Amino acid sequence: MEKMNLIIDIGNTVAKIALFDGDSLVDVVHDSNRTLERLPDICSHYDVERAIMVTVVDLSEEAEARLCNLPCPLLRLGADTPLPVENLYETPETLGYDRMAAVVGACARFPGRDILVIDAGTCITYELVDAAGRYHGGNISPGLQMRFKALHQFTGRLPLVEPEGRILPVGKDTDTAIRAGVLRGVEYEIEGYIHSMRTKYPELLVFLTGGDEFSFDTNLKSIIFADRFLVLKGLNRILVYNNDKI
Repeated sequence: MEKMNLIIDIGNTVAKIALFDGDSLVDVVHDSNRTLERLPDICSHYDVERAIMVTVVDLSEEAEARLCNLPCPLLRLGADTPLPVENLYETPETLGYDRMAAVVGACARFPGRDILVIDAGTCITYELVDAAGRYHGGNISPGLQMRFKALHQFTGRLPLVEPEGRILPVGKDTDTAIRAGVLRGVEYEIEGYIHSMRTKYPELLVFLTGGDEFSFDTNLKSIIFADRFLVLKGLNRILVYNNDKI
């Protein structure tokens, strides 16, 4: 059995655990971001040589214990981790490094290009990296579910509407008005970012990731590349880049 790279991406709602054989993605498993309960079983099925972890939540004692019991060295991605791109973020210690991983994943695929990475998950993030490999930073916006829940929780009478359902150009009842308002609002927001960025970077490439929360990406004609596993691929690239440091 080939030795694998173990990639652990702990998000706001779920943890994704991936295995890479070199640059090839072998398997992806979804796990609890609180317990990482599937991690020991995954490690018993694969011969893992090294691991990297990034988290956007505070780790529970149970999750921390499972990470400490990994059968291989673990690189915890953070502000001090060497990266294959230059980080121009003014407060690197506050940066969610899943955002940086997506940038690294896109740059690895198309080095020497201006790139906008859009990650549509719990939040929607917009990350800009230029052709010289300089990460300029990005913006954070509420994701789809967050917008639907906010309309329900911060009003007296608006219902909680699901993204799936009838979508009209103009809502004909409360459900279709909310659904079209949220979905079209996100769509127009993304198109606006792309248009604005392309005024400065005419050859801008656009990546979309985080597809679990993004059901209408095919309507966005400006999206050039869609890759649901871009963050995982970027984490693997960072792990390889730091191979002699762990």
